[in-house]
Amino acid sequence: MTDQQGPDPRTTVVVITRDRRPELLRTLRTLRELPERPPVIVTDNGSRDGTPEAVARLFPEVELLLPGRNLGAVGRNLAVRRVRTPYVAFCDDDTWWDPGSLRHAADLLDAHPDLAAVTARIVVEPSGEEDPVVAELRDSPLAGPDWLPGPALGSFLAAATVIRAADFRAVGGFHPGLWLGGEEELLATDLLTRGHWLCYVPELTIHHAASAARDSTERRVLGVRNTLWFTWLRRPWRSALRRTGHLLRTVPRDRASARAVAEAVAGLPWVLRQRRPVPADIEARIVALEEARRHSTARRYVG
Repeated sequence: MTDQQGPDPRTTVVVITRDRRPELLRTLRTLRELPERPPVIVTDNGSRDGTPEAVARLFPEVELLLPGRNLGAVGRNLAVRRVRTPYVAFCDDDTWWDPGSLRHAADLLDAHPDLAAVTARIVVEPSGEEDPVVAELRDSPLAGPDWLPGPALGSFLAAATVIRAADFRAVGGFHPGLWLGGEEELLATDLLTRGHWLCYVPELTIHHAASAARDSTERRVLGVRNTLWFTWLRRPWRSALRRTGHLLRTVPRDRASARAVAEAVAGLPWVLRQRRPVPADIEARIVALEEARRHSTARRYVG
């Protein structure tokens, strides 16, 4: 355990951004003020609003990566390659960590080598209320070993998670095929398949002030498409067909859903080439989560 007042050298914060200069600058200001003083790496996914220039001028201590195009979630992979600390705290451009949370997360990961990632409680700003997804994390139906510092999870939220860098790299990071939108589920499943654990820790807190610069319809297209791709990549065929049927019956019947399904079908050649069904014990966890999520108000394909 490190000095509880001074800087903590164990965790690097990784942020991806695109055309959200005001939100990103606010997040970087809060990160700069954290007692842990974490190094910060920002991947700019092709912003055209002056974001890179503002970061370079106002936050010279931040390592800024400029791939020149929109890499989506893979922008995090690019940043993690530069990380030299044992742990990575993911952070979106409209989220920021509470003082002390990064230190506590690192303490937990230090103490439990089989724990790959810890996910924080999410507080919505400016209301100060918990995000609806918190109830799903807190009431996870998965059983875990007694040593876990919180409820076992089957996935995580990239905007609110501290992860072991070596484990992230070992599974290849976020899959480039999924690009963005529910990309965490595939990575989390691959971590679980390797024998690692994920958990929710309510003592960790991250704040989320949702950016107005978002396209909810496009997010839904990506979410539905990637859910189908994950299902076909990792679920046994019987489960994959059942899950596909349920999804097609329950998504809104509109152009966005039709486009998502068309994109998913168009990706079938690469999906089938990379298909690797999970073992029975991991599939049992996915089934348990699937049932719980059917009643979740935090997971609705809307927009």
